[in-house]
Amino acid sequence: MCNEPLKQNNIEPNRLEHIKSLHSRYNPQREAERYITSLSLGKNIRFFILIEPGLGYITASLKKKFPDAKIIALHIEKPVEEMLIERPHSHWYSQKGIAIQDFLETEVPDSKSTEIRLLEWRPAISIYGDAYLNLVRETAAFIKRADANARTTDTFGRLWFKNFFRNLDVIKTVISPLRFSTPVLVTGAGPGLEYVIPEIRKKRDFIFILSCSSSVPALTNENIIPDMVISTDGTRWAKFHLYEIFRGNRKPLFPLAAALSASLLSQCEALSVMPISDGSLWQTLILNELKIPFISLPQRGTVTASALDLAFTLSDGNIFIAGIDLANSGIRSHVRPYSLDYLMEKKAERKNPIYSQVYKRSSLIKQGGAYDVYASWFKKQLKLYPGQLFSLGKNSHVFSPIESMIEDSSERVFEALRPGKAEKRFEAVSITGNFSAKAKAFLDKALKEGPYSAAIKKELKALGLNEGIDG
Repeated sequence: MCNEPLKQNNIEPNRLEHIKSLHSRYNPQREAERYITSLSLGKNIRFFILIEPGLGYITASLKKKFPDAKIIALHIEKPVEEMLIERPHSHWYSQKGIAIQDFLETEVPDSKSTEIRLLEWRPAISIYGDAYLNLVRETAAFIKRADANARTTDTFGRLWFKNFFRNLDVIKTVISPLRFSTPVLVTGAGPGLEYVIPEIRKKRDFIFILSCSSSVPALTNENIIPDMVISTDGTRWAKFHLYEIFRGNRKPLFPLAAALSASLLSQCEALSVMPISDGSLWQTLILNELKIPFISLPQRGTVTASALDLAFTLSDGNIFIAGIDLANSGIRSHVRPYSLDYLMEKKAERKNPIYSQVYKRSSLIKQGGAYDVYASWFKKQLKLYPGQLFSLGKNSHVFSPIESMIEDSSERVFEALRPGKAEKRFEAVSITGNFSAKAKAFLDKALKEGPYSAAIKKELKALGLNEGIDG
């Protein structure tokens, strides 16, 4: 097959020559095999992502050497499939109609960087130049983010699983969203939130405020009560943010949008809750079986990204963001007041002053690289919402293109807000019963029998559960 003449099939002569020039004119298959042999490729690689592999000679070599691996080809131009020597398991090209990051998320699920290998076919760079290099950058950014997500899942997967069942018994009143048209302001806990609070106060009655739980103290300290709070963090630190909601025995006036894998307080049973599923099969099956209303949002690694997803789920109106700095302000990493600050105050002493603790925390956050990972995700998402997403105040530099999407500045759009019509935004449903016990019994049965058993086991294994739901 490899020595068959290429079929021209009305392909433009220039493009045909480009395609041919990507490979040896004498023995292109041997060329590809030598290239694969020259690489140090581990046996644990599950996914190969090929950057512009031309006619697929490298694909043929990889399939022969790694028969169990999935091969994904990224092309600058739509490939001429009848000319391919070997087809990959899936491919992407710039005219496909899906963003490359979204495509890779679907094709390469739940994987560490050691299980993914990016392979470049370097002759293509002389033909495609910057377009080729952009594919390399996009893929490298995806692998970095996928690895961060996988490491987080390895560390917290079992905790998220336990939280899910515990939260089923905590939640007593469920709310379902009714799509509305009121503009939404998403507030993160970045230092920049402080500077726009006066503007928020002026337009408070004209907007729906969706606040990340970590930003609530800064707002309530200025007598600004959010319309909804969102919490998605499954670690114990999330509880410190939720404590602020109930501090001083005050009853919260707002509903809570909560990931069912999040760490919720028992006090949250007093709140109306919008359950958020991560879209996994096991969660979806359980919630449908128990007839608990929910919405599905993908795990993003940061609550601010989930809040943005939720804002577009709730409203047809414009979406504003504030306090999503993704950067330190001097040595400050968060808005003031901040829920975790009192922990540093508690530890403060002459040899460990608050200033030193703040400096150390901000340095560790910056060195961790999370800001860069999240900034990369936001940069891609912005292209999906032209003319609807606006940056209020000083947010991350990745949001600066928002200004060019509109004729006026974001601040002017915000200032121009006017009162809207009264809208019903949610429907409430009371739920009662021992849901965690029912959910465990249902999942245990689904693992032992039924059409989804293998798929559920695979999902639970990714969470570190190799011995069933009690393992």
